[in-house]
Amino acid sequence: MSRYRRKSEVLASSVISSTNQALATLMDIWDGLGIKEEMRLQRIEEVRKHIEELFNRMINEERDMKDRIEKSIQFCQKQLKALSHELSLEEYKVDESLTILQIERDLRVRLEILAKQKNERLEELRILQQKDQELCSDLCVTPYYIPSGSIPSLVQIEELKEHIKVQAEEKRKRLQVFSTLRAEIRQCLGEMGRQAENSLEQDAICEDEEAFFLTPENIKALTVLKAQLELKKEALVSTLNAVKEKVLSLWDLLQVVQEEREACQIISGVSISEELRLWENELARLEELKMVNLKQVVLKIREELNAYWEKCFYTLEQRKEFAAYYCDDFTEDLLSKHDEEMIKMKMLYEKCKLILEAVAKWETSWTQFVILEKKASDPNRFSNRGGTLLKEEKERAKLQKLLSKLEEELKSRIDLWETEQGRPFLIKGSAFMDYVASQWELLKQQKEREKQDRTQKKEETTPFKTPIKRPAGPCSQSTPSSKNRKLNGTTNSTLSRTNISHSGNQMTQS
Repeated sequence: MSRYRRKSEVLASSVISSTNQALATLMDIWDGLGIKEEMRLQRIEEVRKHIEELFNRMINEERDMKDRIEKSIQFCQKQLKALSHELSLEEYKVDESLTILQIERDLRVRLEILAKQKNERLEELRILQQKDQELCSDLCVTPYYIPSGSIPSLVQIEELKEHIKVQAEEKRKRLQVFSTLRAEIRQCLGEMGRQAENSLEQDAICEDEEAFFLTPENIKALTVLKAQLELKKEALVSTLNAVKEKVLSLWDLLQVVQEEREACQIISGVSISEELRLWENELARLEELKMVNLKQVVLKIREELNAYWEKCFYTLEQRKEFAAYYCDDFTEDLLSKHDEEMIKMKMLYEKCKLILEAVAKWETSWTQFVILEKKASDPNRFSNRGGTLLKEEKERAKLQKLLSKLEEELKSRIDLWETEQGRPFLIKGSAFMDYVASQWELLKQQKEREKQDRTQKKEETTPFKTPIKRPAGPCSQSTPSSKNRKLNGTTNSTLSRTNISHSGNQMTQS
Protein backbone atom coordinates (compact mmCIF):
# COMPACT_ATOMS: atom_id res chain seq x y z
CA MET A 1 0.00 0.00 0.00
CA SER A 2 2.93 2.35 0.80
CA ARG A 3 4.45 1.53 -2.55
CA TYR A 4 1.37 2.79 -4.41
CA ARG A 5 1.36 5.88 -2.24
CA ARG A 6 4.98 6.73 -3.14
CA LYS A 7 4.23 6.37 -6.84
CA SER A 8 1.35 8.79 -6.53
CA GLU A 9 3.54 11.27 -4.70
CA VAL A 10 6.21 11.04 -7.40
CA LEU A 11 3.53 11.51 -10.02
CA ALA A 12 2.16 14.54 -8.11
CA SER A 13 5.67 16.03 -7.94
CA SER A 14 6.03 15.50 -11.66
CA VAL A 15 2.69 17.32 -12.20
CA ILE A 16 3.97 20.25 -10.15
CA SER A 17 7.29 20.22 -12.02
CA SER A 18 5.47 20.13 -15.35
CA THR A 19 3.29 23.02 -14.24
CA ASN A 20 6.33 25.05 -13.17
CA GLN A 21 8.09 24.23 -16.40
CA ALA A 22 5.03 25.25 -18.41
CA LEU A 23 4.82 28.53 -16.52
CA ALA A 24 8.54 29.17 -17.13
CA THR A 25 8.07 28.53 -20.81
CA LEU A 26 5.14 30.92 -20.85
CA MET A 27 7.30 33.54 -19.12
CA ASP A 28 10.01 33.13 -21.73
CA ILE A 29 7.48 33.51 -24.51
CA TRP A 30 5.95 36.54 -22.88
CA ASP A 31 9.46 38.04 -22.42
CA GLY A 32 10.20 37.51 -26.09
CA LEU A 33 6.95 39.11 -27.04
CA GLY A 34 7.52 42.01 -24.69
CA ILE A 35 4.23 41.52 -22.89
CA LYS A 36 3.83 43.79 -20.00
CA GLU A 37 3.40 42.75 -16.42
CA GLU A 38 -0.27 43.50 -16.30
CA MET A 39 -0.95 41.24 -19.29
CA ARG A 40 1.20 38.55 -17.77
CA LEU A 41 -0.79 38.71 -14.57
CA GLN A 42 -4.02 38.32 -16.50
CA ARG A 43 -2.71 35.31 -18.40
CA ILE A 44 -1.33 33.69 -15.27
CA GLU A 45 -4.68 34.32 -13.56
CA GLU A 46 -6.39 32.51 -16.40
CA VAL A 47 -3.98 29.59 -15.98
CA ARG A 48 -4.71 29.52 -12.22
CA LYS A 49 -8.47 29.56 -12.81
CA HIS A 50 -8.22 26.68 -15.27
CA ILE A 51 -6.08 24.65 -12.95
CA GLU A 52 -8.33 25.36 -9.94
CA GLU A 53 -11.47 24.50 -11.91
CA LEU A 54 -9.88 21.26 -13.04
CA PHE A 55 -8.87 20.33 -9.52
CA ASN A 56 -12.22 21.40 -8.03
CA ARG A 57 -14.12 19.34 -10.58
CA MET A 58 -11.96 16.30 -9.92
CA ILE A 59 -12.25 16.78 -6.15
CA ASN A 60 -16.04 17.00 -6.38
CA GLU A 61 -16.23 13.90 -8.53
CA GLU A 62 -14.06 11.94 -6.13
CA ARG A 63 -16.10 13.13 -3.16
CA ASP A 64 -19.29 12.09 -4.90
CA MET A 65 -17.75 8.73 -5.56
CA LYS A 66 -16.80 8.40 -1.90
CA ASP A 67 -20.31 9.34 -0.82
CA ARG A 68 -21.79 6.75 -3.20
CA ILE A 69 -19.46 4.11 -1.88
CA GLU A 70 -20.33 4.94 1.73
CA LYS A 71 -24.04 4.89 0.92
CA SER A 72 -23.57 1.59 -0.90
CA ILE A 73 -21.82 0.21 2.16
CA GLN A 74 -24.70 1.31 4.38
CA PHE A 75 -27.27 -0.15 1.98
CA CYS A 76 -25.40 -3.44 1.69
CA GLN A 77 -25.03 -3.67 5.45
CA LYS A 78 -28.75 -3.01 5.87
CA GLN A 79 -29.64 -5.60 3.22
CA LEU A 80 -27.21 -8.11 4.66
CA LYS A 81 -28.68 -7.66 8.10
CA ALA A 82 -32.19 -8.23 6.77
CA LEU A 83 -31.17 -11.25 4.68
CA SER A 84 -29.20 -12.76 7.54
CA HIS A 85 -32.26 -12.44 9.75
CA GLU A 86 -34.55 -13.94 7.07
CA LEU A 87 -32.12 -16.79 6.40
CA SER A 88 -31.56 -17.30 10.13
CA LEU A 89 -27.83 -16.63 9.76
CA GLU A 90 -25.44 -14.71 11.96
CA GLU A 91 -24.97 -11.06 11.06
CA TYR A 92 -22.01 -10.46 8.76
CA LYS A 93 -19.13 -8.61 10.38
CA VAL A 94 -16.88 -6.25 8.28
CA ASP A 95 -13.13 -6.45 8.48
CA GLU A 96 -12.12 -3.07 9.80
CA SER A 97 -8.64 -3.34 8.30
CA LEU A 98 -10.01 -3.10 4.76
CA THR A 99 -10.37 0.11 2.78
CA ILE A 100 -13.73 1.58 1.92
CA LEU A 101 -13.56 0.25 -1.62
CA GLN A 102 -12.64 -3.25 -0.40
CA ILE A 103 -15.39 -3.16 2.21
CA GLU A 104 -17.95 -2.09 -0.39
CA ARG A 105 -16.85 -4.81 -2.76
CA ASP A 106 -16.82 -7.44 -0.01
CA LEU A 107 -20.32 -6.46 1.10
CA ARG A 108 -21.67 -6.53 -2.44
CA VAL A 109 -20.24 -10.03 -3.00
CA ARG A 110 -21.69 -11.24 0.30
CA LEU A 111 -25.04 -9.68 -0.53
CA GLU A 112 -25.11 -11.44 -3.90
CA ILE A 113 -24.34 -14.77 -2.20
CA LEU A 114 -27.13 -14.36 0.37
CA ALA A 115 -29.57 -13.20 -2.30
CA LYS A 116 -28.74 -16.31 -4.31
CA GLN A 117 -29.24 -18.49 -1.20
CA LYS A 118 -32.58 -16.81 -0.59
CA ASN A 119 -33.76 -17.48 -4.13
CA GLU A 120 -32.54 -21.08 -4.01
CA ARG A 121 -34.20 -21.65 -0.64
CA LEU A 122 -37.46 -20.11 -1.84
CA GLU A 123 -37.38 -22.31 -4.95
CA GLU A 124 -36.66 -25.39 -2.82
CA LEU A 125 -39.49 -24.40 -0.50
CA ARG A 126 -41.87 -24.02 -3.43
CA ILE A 127 -41.02 -27.50 -4.75
CA LEU A 128 -41.23 -29.12 -1.30
CA GLN A 129 -44.52 -27.41 -0.46
CA GLN A 130 -45.96 -28.57 -3.75
CA LYS A 131 -45.05 -32.19 -2.94
CA ASP A 132 -46.31 -31.79 0.64
CA GLN A 133 -49.59 -30.31 -0.58
CA GLU A 134 -50.16 -33.19 -3.01
CA LEU A 135 -49.45 -35.82 -0.34
CA CYS A 136 -51.57 -34.07 2.27
CA SER A 137 -54.43 -33.66 -0.21
CA ASP A 138 -54.38 -37.41 -0.90
CA LEU A 139 -54.22 -38.21 2.81
CA CYS A 140 -56.55 -35.37 3.83
CA VAL A 141 -54.16 -34.10 6.49
CA THR A 142 -52.78 -30.62 7.28
CA PRO A 143 -49.62 -29.64 5.40
CA TYR A 144 -46.46 -28.58 7.22
CA TYR A 145 -46.96 -24.95 8.23
CA ILE A 146 -44.49 -22.25 7.17
CA PRO A 147 -45.74 -18.64 7.31
CA SER A 148 -46.34 -17.27 3.84
CA GLY A 149 -43.91 -14.54 2.73
CA SER A 150 -41.20 -15.73 5.10
CA ILE A 151 -37.98 -17.43 4.17
CA PRO A 152 -37.69 -20.87 5.87
CA SER A 153 -34.65 -21.65 7.95
CA LEU A 154 -32.47 -24.64 7.22
CA VAL A 155 -34.11 -26.38 10.22
CA GLN A 156 -37.57 -25.75 8.77
CA ILE A 157 -36.45 -27.06 5.38
CA GLU A 158 -35.19 -30.26 7.00
CA GLU A 159 -38.37 -30.62 9.05
CA LEU A 160 -40.43 -30.14 5.89
CA LYS A 161 -38.38 -32.82 4.11
CA GLU A 162 -38.92 -35.18 7.05
CA HIS A 163 -42.63 -34.37 7.04
CA ILE A 164 -42.81 -35.19 3.32
CA LYS A 165 -40.90 -38.43 3.92
CA VAL A 166 -43.31 -39.48 6.69
CA GLN A 167 -46.38 -38.59 4.61
CA ALA A 168 -44.98 -40.43 1.58
CA GLU A 169 -44.44 -43.55 3.69
CA GLU A 170 -47.94 -43.21 5.16
CA LYS A 171 -49.38 -42.86 1.67
CA ARG A 172 -47.46 -45.96 0.55
CA LYS A 173 -48.84 -47.97 3.47
CA ARG A 174 -52.40 -46.74 2.95
CA LEU A 175 -52.12 -47.33 -0.77
CA GLN A 176 -50.96 -50.88 -0.11
CA VAL A 177 -53.88 -51.45 2.26
CA PHE A 178 -56.26 -49.89 -0.26
CA SER A 179 -54.90 -52.06 -3.09
CA THR A 180 -55.29 -55.19 -0.96
CA LEU A 181 -58.81 -54.26 0.11
CA ARG A 182 -59.77 -53.35 -3.45
CA ALA A 183 -58.51 -56.70 -4.77
CA GLU A 184 -60.38 -58.60 -2.04
CA ILE A 185 -63.58 -56.60 -2.60
CA ARG A 186 -63.35 -57.21 -6.36
CA GLN A 187 -62.81 -60.91 -5.76
CA CYS A 188 -65.69 -61.09 -3.31
CA LEU A 189 -68.04 -59.28 -5.70
CA GLY A 190 -66.87 -61.48 -8.55
CA GLU A 191 -67.40 -64.68 -6.58
CA MET A 192 -70.87 -63.55 -5.58
CA GLY A 193 -71.59 -62.50 -9.17
CA ARG A 194 -72.87 -59.02 -8.36
CA GLN A 195 -72.00 -55.49 -9.48
CA ALA A 196 -71.11 -52.48 -7.33
CA GLU A 197 -74.38 -51.13 -5.92
CA ASN A 198 -73.32 -47.86 -4.24
CA SER A 199 -70.75 -45.11 -4.57
CA LEU A 200 -68.41 -46.64 -1.99
CA GLU A 201 -68.31 -49.95 -3.82
CA GLN A 202 -67.77 -48.14 -7.11
CA ASP A 203 -64.92 -46.08 -5.63
CA ALA A 204 -63.44 -49.21 -4.10
CA ILE A 205 -63.12 -51.06 -7.40
CA CYS A 206 -62.26 -48.07 -9.61
CA GLU A 207 -59.07 -48.23 -11.66
CA ASP A 208 -57.97 -44.67 -10.85
CA GLU A 209 -56.23 -44.85 -7.50
CA GLU A 210 -55.90 -41.07 -7.31
CA ALA A 211 -59.69 -40.70 -7.32
CA PHE A 212 -59.90 -42.34 -3.90
CA PHE A 213 -58.87 -40.25 -0.88
CA LEU A 214 -56.71 -42.36 1.37
CA THR A 215 -58.12 -41.08 4.65
CA PRO A 216 -58.33 -43.30 7.74
CA GLU A 217 -62.11 -43.00 7.57
CA ASN A 218 -62.19 -44.19 3.95
CA ILE A 219 -59.81 -47.07 4.71
CA LYS A 220 -62.02 -48.02 7.68
CA ALA A 221 -65.10 -47.79 5.46
CA LEU A 222 -63.47 -50.15 2.95
CA THR A 223 -62.55 -52.56 5.76
CA VAL A 224 -66.17 -52.54 6.97
CA LEU A 225 -67.40 -52.97 3.38
CA LYS A 226 -65.10 -55.96 2.88
CA ALA A 227 -66.36 -57.53 6.14
CA GLN A 228 -69.98 -56.94 5.09
CA LEU A 229 -69.38 -58.47 1.66
CA GLU A 230 -67.68 -61.49 3.25
CA LEU A 231 -70.68 -61.94 5.56
CA LYS A 232 -73.01 -61.75 2.55
CA LYS A 233 -70.79 -64.22 0.73
CA GLU A 234 -70.83 -66.57 3.73
CA ALA A 235 -74.61 -66.26 3.92
CA LEU A 236 -74.83 -66.99 0.21
CA VAL A 237 -72.53 -70.01 0.58
CA SER A 238 -74.55 -71.18 3.58
CA THR A 239 -77.75 -70.87 1.56
CA LEU A 240 -76.09 -72.74 -1.31
CA ASN A 241 -74.96 -75.54 1.02
CA ALA A 242 -78.44 -75.77 2.53
CA VAL A 243 -79.99 -76.02 -0.93
CA LYS A 244 -77.39 -78.64 -1.90
CA GLU A 245 -78.17 -80.62 1.23
CA LYS A 246 -81.88 -80.56 0.43
CA VAL A 247 -81.16 -81.62 -3.15
CA LEU A 248 -78.92 -84.49 -2.00
CA SER A 249 -81.59 -85.61 0.45
CA LEU A 250 -84.25 -85.50 -2.26
CA TRP A 251 -81.97 -87.39 -4.65
CA ASP A 252 -81.77 -90.18 -2.09
CA LEU A 253 -85.49 -90.04 -1.36
CA LEU A 254 -86.48 -90.06 -5.00
CA GLN A 255 -83.68 -92.46 -5.97
CA VAL A 256 -82.45 -90.19 -8.74
CA VAL A 257 -80.05 -91.98 -11.10
CA GLN A 258 -76.34 -91.20 -10.89
CA GLU A 259 -76.22 -89.71 -14.40
CA GLU A 260 -78.69 -86.97 -13.45
CA ARG A 261 -76.79 -86.24 -10.25
CA GLU A 262 -73.46 -85.92 -12.02
CA ALA A 263 -74.98 -83.62 -14.65
CA CYS A 264 -76.04 -81.22 -11.91
CA GLN A 265 -72.82 -81.50 -9.91
CA ILE A 266 -70.55 -80.61 -12.84
CA ILE A 267 -70.70 -76.85 -12.32
CA SER A 268 -67.51 -74.82 -12.68
CA GLY A 269 -66.44 -71.30 -13.59
CA VAL A 270 -69.66 -69.67 -12.38
CA SER A 271 -70.37 -67.30 -9.52
CA ILE A 272 -71.97 -68.37 -6.25
CA SER A 273 -75.21 -66.63 -7.20
CA GLU A 274 -75.34 -68.42 -10.54
CA GLU A 275 -74.51 -71.75 -8.91
CA LEU A 276 -77.20 -71.11 -6.29
CA ARG A 277 -79.71 -70.37 -9.05
CA LEU A 278 -78.87 -73.67 -10.78
CA TRP A 279 -79.22 -75.68 -7.56
CA GLU A 280 -82.45 -73.90 -6.70
CA ASN A 281 -83.81 -74.86 -10.11
CA GLU A 282 -82.85 -78.46 -9.40
CA LEU A 283 -84.49 -78.24 -5.96
CA ALA A 284 -87.68 -76.87 -7.47
CA ARG A 285 -87.69 -79.71 -10.00
CA LEU A 286 -87.19 -82.28 -7.26
CA GLU A 287 -89.91 -80.71 -5.11
CA GLU A 288 -92.35 -81.09 -7.98
CA LEU A 289 -91.19 -84.65 -8.49
CA LYS A 290 -91.57 -85.27 -4.76
CA MET A 291 -95.16 -84.11 -4.83
CA VAL A 292 -95.83 -86.57 -7.65
CA ASN A 293 -94.25 -89.43 -5.67
CA LEU A 294 -95.61 -88.59 -2.21
CA LYS A 295 -96.07 -92.17 -1.04
CA GLN A 296 -92.60 -93.34 -2.07
CA VAL A 297 -91.03 -90.27 -0.50
CA VAL A 298 -92.91 -90.69 2.78
CA LEU A 299 -91.99 -94.37 2.94
CA LYS A 300 -88.35 -93.47 2.30
CA ILE A 301 -88.43 -90.88 5.08
CA ARG A 302 -89.94 -93.47 7.40
CA GLU A 303 -87.01 -95.76 6.71
CA GLU A 304 -84.64 -92.96 7.65
CA LEU A 305 -86.73 -92.17 10.74
CA ASN A 306 -86.46 -95.79 11.84
CA ALA A 307 -82.69 -95.60 11.44
CA TYR A 308 -82.49 -92.45 13.56
CA TRP A 309 -84.87 -93.89 16.17
CA GLU A 310 -82.57 -96.88 16.46
CA LYS A 311 -79.52 -94.60 16.77
CA CYS A 312 -81.28 -92.55 19.48
CA PHE A 313 -82.52 -95.71 21.30
CA TYR A 314 -86.20 -94.72 21.08
CA THR A 315 -88.73 -96.97 22.71
CA LEU A 316 -91.94 -98.07 20.98
CA GLU A 317 -93.90 -95.62 23.10
CA GLN A 318 -91.65 -92.77 22.01
CA ARG A 319 -92.05 -93.77 18.38
CA LYS A 320 -95.83 -93.95 18.69
CA GLU A 321 -95.83 -90.31 19.80
CA PHE A 322 -95.29 -89.48 16.13
CA ALA A 323 -98.80 -90.55 15.03
CA ALA A 324 -98.27 -89.50 11.41
CA TYR A 325 -95.93 -92.48 11.01
CA TYR A 326 -98.88 -94.82 11.16
CA CYS A 327 -101.11 -92.83 8.80
CA ASP A 328 -101.73 -94.21 5.29
CA ASP A 329 -103.28 -91.06 3.83
CA PHE A 330 -100.28 -89.83 1.81
CA THR A 331 -100.86 -86.12 1.47
CA GLU A 332 -98.65 -83.06 1.28
CA ASP A 333 -99.42 -82.29 4.92
CA LEU A 334 -98.32 -85.81 5.93
CA LEU A 335 -95.08 -85.31 4.00
CA SER A 336 -94.52 -81.97 5.73
CA LYS A 337 -94.96 -83.61 9.15
CA HIS A 338 -92.48 -86.32 8.23
CA ASP A 339 -89.99 -83.68 7.06
CA GLU A 340 -90.33 -81.82 10.36
CA GLU A 341 -89.89 -85.02 12.36
CA MET A 342 -86.86 -85.93 10.27
CA ILE A 343 -85.27 -82.53 10.89
CA LYS A 344 -85.98 -82.86 14.62
CA MET A 345 -84.38 -86.31 14.81
CA LYS A 346 -81.32 -85.19 12.85
CA MET A 347 -80.82 -82.22 15.15
CA LEU A 348 -81.29 -84.41 18.22
CA TYR A 349 -78.80 -86.97 16.94
CA GLU A 350 -76.20 -84.34 16.05
CA LYS A 351 -76.56 -82.72 19.48
CA CYS A 352 -76.01 -86.06 21.28
CA LYS A 353 -73.90 -87.82 18.64
CA LEU A 354 -70.83 -88.49 20.80
CA ILE A 355 -72.89 -89.85 23.70
CA LEU A 356 -75.11 -91.97 21.45
CA GLU A 357 -72.10 -93.44 19.68
CA ALA A 358 -70.58 -94.32 23.06
CA VAL A 359 -73.89 -95.91 24.15
CA ALA A 360 -73.99 -97.90 20.91
CA LYS A 361 -70.47 -99.10 21.66
CA TRP A 362 -71.61 -100.15 25.15
CA GLU A 363 -74.61 -102.00 23.63
CA THR A 364 -72.37 -103.89 21.21
CA SER A 365 -69.91 -104.79 23.96
CA TRP A 366 -72.80 -105.83 26.24
CA THR A 367 -74.26 -108.14 23.60
CA GLN A 368 -70.87 -109.83 23.17
CA PHE A 369 -70.48 -110.09 26.93
CA VAL A 370 -73.92 -111.73 27.34
CA ILE A 371 -73.05 -114.29 24.65
CA LEU A 372 -69.83 -115.15 26.46
CA GLU A 373 -71.72 -115.34 29.76
CA LYS A 374 -74.11 -117.89 28.24
CA LYS A 375 -71.16 -119.92 27.01
CA ALA A 376 -69.61 -119.77 30.47
CA SER A 377 -72.85 -121.21 31.93
CA ASP A 378 -72.88 -124.13 29.47
CA PRO A 379 -72.11 -127.42 31.36
CA ASN A 380 -70.43 -128.86 28.24
CA ARG A 381 -67.85 -126.04 27.90
CA PHE A 382 -65.11 -128.11 29.68
CA SER A 383 -65.18 -130.70 26.94
CA ASN A 384 -63.23 -128.26 24.77
CA ARG A 385 -59.58 -129.15 24.38
CA GLY A 386 -58.55 -126.57 21.71
CA GLY A 387 -57.86 -123.57 23.98
CA THR A 388 -61.19 -121.90 23.13
CA LEU A 389 -62.26 -121.81 26.78
CA LEU A 390 -59.19 -119.81 27.81
CA LYS A 391 -59.70 -117.37 24.94
CA GLU A 392 -63.36 -116.91 25.86
CA GLU A 393 -62.49 -116.27 29.52
CA LYS A 394 -59.91 -113.64 28.53
CA GLU A 395 -62.32 -111.98 26.11
CA ARG A 396 -65.07 -111.99 28.76
CA ALA A 397 -62.78 -110.37 31.32
CA LYS A 398 -61.68 -107.81 28.75
CA LEU A 399 -65.29 -106.97 27.86
CA GLN A 400 -66.25 -106.68 31.53
CA LYS A 401 -63.43 -104.19 32.07
CA LEU A 402 -64.40 -102.26 28.92
CA LEU A 403 -68.04 -102.10 30.02
CA SER A 404 -67.06 -100.63 33.39
CA LYS A 405 -64.87 -98.03 31.71
CA LEU A 406 -67.60 -97.08 29.21
CA GLU A 407 -70.17 -96.81 31.98
CA GLU A 408 -67.95 -94.42 33.95
CA GLU A 409 -67.21 -92.26 30.91
CA LEU A 410 -70.86 -92.17 29.87
CA LYS A 411 -71.98 -91.26 33.37
CA SER A 412 -69.64 -88.22 33.36
CA ARG A 413 -70.69 -87.16 29.86
CA ILE A 414 -74.39 -87.57 30.56
CA ASP A 415 -74.17 -85.67 33.86
CA LEU A 416 -72.49 -82.79 32.06
CA TRP A 417 -75.05 -82.90 29.22
CA GLU A 418 -77.99 -82.91 31.66
CA THR A 419 -76.47 -79.95 33.53
CA GLU A 420 -76.08 -77.97 30.30
CA GLN A 421 -79.48 -78.92 28.83
CA GLY A 422 -81.47 -78.88 32.06
CA ARG A 423 -83.30 -82.13 31.27
CA PRO A 424 -82.63 -85.89 31.70
CA PHE A 425 -80.88 -87.96 29.04
CA LEU A 426 -82.95 -91.09 28.35
CA ILE A 427 -81.96 -94.38 26.77
CA LYS A 428 -84.94 -96.49 25.80
CA GLY A 429 -87.07 -94.37 28.10
CA SER A 430 -84.83 -94.67 31.17
CA ALA A 431 -81.81 -92.93 32.63
CA PHE A 432 -78.66 -94.56 31.31
CA MET A 433 -77.37 -95.86 34.65
CA ASP A 434 -80.83 -97.22 35.48
CA TYR A 435 -80.89 -98.92 32.10
CA VAL A 436 -77.44 -100.43 32.74
CA ALA A 437 -78.48 -101.65 36.16
CA SER A 438 -81.60 -103.23 34.68
CA GLN A 439 -79.52 -105.07 32.09
CA TRP A 440 -77.23 -106.48 34.76
CA GLU A 441 -80.25 -107.49 36.83
CA LEU A 442 -81.88 -109.22 33.83
CA LEU A 443 -78.65 -111.11 33.17
CA LYS A 444 -78.52 -112.19 36.80
CA GLN A 445 -82.15 -113.34 36.77
CA GLN A 446 -81.65 -115.20 33.53
CA LYS A 447 -78.63 -117.07 34.94
CA GLU A 448 -80.65 -117.98 38.05
CA ARG A 449 -83.50 -119.33 35.93
CA GLU A 450 -81.09 -121.36 33.81
CA LYS A 451 -79.47 -122.77 36.94
CA GLN A 452 -82.86 -123.71 38.38
CA ASP A 453 -83.91 -125.29 35.07
CA ARG A 454 -80.76 -127.40 34.98
CA THR A 455 -81.23 -128.52 38.59
CA GLN A 456 -84.88 -129.42 38.02
CA LYS A 457 -84.06 -131.27 34.83
CA LYS A 458 -81.32 -133.23 36.55
CA GLU A 459 -83.66 -134.27 39.39
CA GLU A 460 -86.33 -135.38 36.93
CA THR A 461 -83.97 -137.50 34.79
CA THR A 462 -81.96 -139.18 37.65
CA PRO A 463 -83.81 -142.22 39.29
CA PHE A 464 -83.52 -142.84 43.05
CA LYS A 465 -80.92 -145.51 44.00
CA THR A 466 -80.18 -147.21 47.30
CA PRO A 467 -76.76 -146.11 48.49
CA ILE A 468 -74.14 -148.85 48.38
CA LYS A 469 -70.87 -149.09 50.17
CA ARG A 470 -68.03 -147.63 48.13
CA PRO A 471 -64.94 -149.83 47.80
CA ALA A 472 -61.82 -148.82 49.67
CA GLY A 473 -58.99 -147.09 47.83
CA PRO A 474 -59.10 -144.72 44.89
CA CYS A 475 -62.24 -144.82 42.86
CA SER A 476 -61.26 -145.96 39.39
CA GLN A 477 -64.87 -145.88 38.23
CA SER A 478 -65.32 -142.08 38.48
CA THR A 479 -66.41 -140.68 35.26
CA PRO A 480 -65.10 -137.42 33.77
CA SER A 481 -68.63 -136.18 33.50
CA SER A 482 -69.04 -136.17 37.29
CA LYS A 483 -65.86 -134.14 37.66
CA ASN A 484 -67.06 -131.77 35.00
CA ARG A 485 -70.36 -131.34 36.74
CA LYS A 486 -68.62 -130.63 40.01
CA LEU A 487 -66.21 -128.13 38.45
CA ASN A 488 -69.03 -126.59 36.42
CA GLY A 489 -71.11 -126.09 39.49
CA THR A 490 -68.23 -124.46 41.31
CA THR A 491 -67.42 -122.18 38.40
CA ASN A 492 -71.04 -121.20 37.87
CA SER A 493 -71.47 -120.31 41.50
CA THR A 494 -68.27 -118.26 41.44
CA LEU A 495 -69.27 -116.41 38.23
CA SER A 496 -72.75 -115.88 39.63
CA ARG A 497 -71.29 -114.27 42.75
CA THR A 498 -69.02 -112.10 40.58
CA ASN A 499 -71.89 -110.91 38.35
CA ILE A 500 -74.16 -110.26 41.33
CA SER A 501 -71.42 -108.20 42.93
CA HIS A 502 -70.85 -106.23 39.73
CA SER A 503 -74.59 -105.66 39.28
CA GLY A 504 -74.79 -104.40 42.86
CA ASN A 505 -71.97 -101.96 42.16
CA GLN A 506 -73.74 -100.68 39.07
CA MET A 507 -76.98 -100.16 41.00
CA THR A 508 -75.05 -98.22 43.63
CA GLN A 509 -73.54 -95.93 40.94
CA SER A 510 -76.90 -95.29 39.32
